[in-house]
Amino acid sequence: MEGVSDWVSYWRDAQRPVEAMRAHFEEHVFHRHSHDAYSFGLTETGAQRFVCRGGTHTSAAGLVMAFNPDDPHDGESAAELGFTYRMVHIGPDVVRDVLADAGAGAPDGAVALPLFADPVHRDPPLWRALLRLHAALTEGAGPLVRDERLTAAVTAMVHRASTAPPRARTLRPGGPQAGAARRARAVLRERFAEEIPAAELAAAAGCSRYALYRAFRTEYGMSPSDLQRLLRLRDARHRLTAGESAAGAAAASGFADQSHLHRWFVRTYGITPGEFTHAVRR
Repeated sequence: MEGVSDWVSYWRDAQRPVEAMRAHFEEHVFHRHSHDAYSFGLTETGAQRFVCRGGTHTSAAGLVMAFNPDDPHDGESAAELGFTYRMVHIGPDVVRDVLADAGAGAPDGAVALPLFADPVHRDPPLWRALLRLHAALTEGAGPLVRDERLTAAVTAMVHRASTAPPRARTLRPGGPQAGAARRARAVLRERFAEEIPAAELAAAAGCSRYALYRAFRTEYGMSPSDLQRLLRLRDARHRLTAGESAAGAAAASGFADQSHLHRWFVRTYGITPGEFTHAVRR
């Protein structure tokens, strides 16, 4: 980490995509990124400042940060002595399974995932449910306790969230600019490990490089290069989870070398690949 006062502990459920972190940061600055899971932050002390959905927000002690899957955000300390917080990440498929088990689906079996309109909440029931789930994950509780507390946390999510999109996109859905952004994203998802020149990506999207950059930022909240790096990081995480070495994961995911992966892993997730691997094996 950047500062000697910064520390972090990370845990991961061995059976499903549910993870937990507790950390204190004074100097660390998170690069703009998103998670392929619901991410909840429980601020214990100090305050964290971040940009999400076009606005700047601050989470102080007692507040809950709620990020939907693929919700771009950054983060840094908003207090002189930093901030201490707990994070809980819950994969959308896990949420869907819990809701389906609770009978929350439509007659055809479809389950509408809850979405949070605001990224910061003062919600004591949600706070307590997430805190209890965090404790179950980090303190070695048995599978029955973890299941019960996961169900309680998802239930608290539904009570706070809605099934409506958190905000309307600036671009008109289905319009030519939004379509260009979607075409470029499809190329990046398929070829994220490759080095793709901006001109080639713009040609595949059917617009100029400038128009693609603007459309992509508006549609997805980050630049094409940011998304490409994020896809590489997610692929590296999957490879580390499967038992690959950090060097092998870095090479296969498109990073220049292991140190390149290490640097961006820390900037994005606040932990090193080694700490993540340790949590997977533990």
